[in-house]
Amino acid sequence: MSANVAYLHAPDAAAPALFEPDTSNPHIARAAGLRDRFAEDAIARDQAGGRPAEQIRLLKEHGLLTLLLPREYGGQGESWSTVLRIVRLFAQVDGSLGHLFGYHYSSLLSPRLRRAPEQAASLWRRSAEGNWFWGNTANSFSKSLFGRRDGEHFVLDGYRPFTSGSHVADFLAIAWEDADTNERRFAAIPADRAGIVIEDDWDGIGQRQTGSGRVSYHGVRVHESEVLGPPVPLDPTGAPAEPWRSVTPLQQQSVLLNVFVGTAQGALRAGREYTVNQSRPWVHSGVERHVDDPWVKRQYGELWVRTRAATALADRALAALDHVAARGEALTADERGAAAVAIAAANVLAGEVALQVSSEIFELTGARSAVRQYGLDRFWRNARIHTLHNPSEYKTRNVGRWVLGEGHPQPGTFQ
Repeated sequence: MSANVAYLHAPDAAAPALFEPDTSNPHIARAAGLRDRFAEDAIARDQAGGRPAEQIRLLKEHGLLTLLLPREYGGQGESWSTVLRIVRLFAQVDGSLGHLFGYHYSSLLSPRLRRAPEQAASLWRRSAEGNWFWGNTANSFSKSLFGRRDGEHFVLDGYRPFTSGSHVADFLAIAWEDADTNERRFAAIPADRAGIVIEDDWDGIGQRQTGSGRVSYHGVRVHESEVLGPPVPLDPTGAPAEPWRSVTPLQQQSVLLNVFVGTAQGALRAGREYTVNQSRPWVHSGVERHVDDPWVKRQYGELWVRTRAATALADRALAALDHVAARGEALTADERGAAAVAIAAANVLAGEVALQVSSEIFELTGARSAVRQYGLDRFWRNARIHTLHNPSEYKTRNVGRWVLGEGHPQPGTFQ
């Protein structure tokens, strides 16, 4: 292990282990071990960007890509809460991997929500057998990919932006607009299909290895047997009538909020360990050790309390999403709405806390910590770019409307 990251894993023996998981679940135990492996080069990978190919290989090797699949299709039959606790673990050291891991499952489960149960069963069996990693090119707001009918095929031309995971995917969940009717269609196809160009041009300030750039389509042929369900007319909400068909946003929002939670936890862990092992007291503090400064003690106490509160609210949201998943097609509008409120509330706090912790740790670690070799800036950059994609203002308003008796949020792209 290189010296510039050793402090992240060698805290003082008397220090508490902050935000360590319950490893009684063997999948979470394996993920905790992987987190520590990912941490070894997380700083270098963040600075380089590109593809986390070796990390995806390790996810496959450790059997973590089929957790949510039913056992009859080759999966482990685990809950969303297991997957999202793993998202947190990975985000403690690498927000990109937390993001990719969670979005893999949202894409993998999407065929079941498109009125295509037989196709879903076949895709899930094949995915489990092939140990596929899933990405997506189904951005909801980009009307930039169009398909036209050609016999038994649709021919796709255009592009999609924000295609997280496409650069390391075996299979893609895709969506396009019909060139004639403007209806939206969905499909699942191999990532190496002829005519698909993974541009891999993501250049954001954070989440550097998510591959959230552009995928271009040049005469890509999609057979009608690969199309998932009937076309969906586009409307202002983009939501189908049945509650069960509108749970994808809840899944995706849950991934984001747990990336936030893990980022806050990771920033606090890394900042605390640097402070204990390397920080020097301020010249006017009157103490010999930085950790003895009352200001430092109070500030770390406050950040821990805020992070713990965000974690607790996120745990409540986990339970809400597990309930939604367990209800399946019997899910009611009220049940879906209650989950939407719980997830939105957790998302708001988690994003705010991730930004606060990842910024304020620099005040506590000191000037010598603000150099590239320590990589502490990655936590703030990851949190900042994610919160920009999903402004908390609108989630907070939705919760406020519910508090004032105006009902649950209407299903839509982000809620």
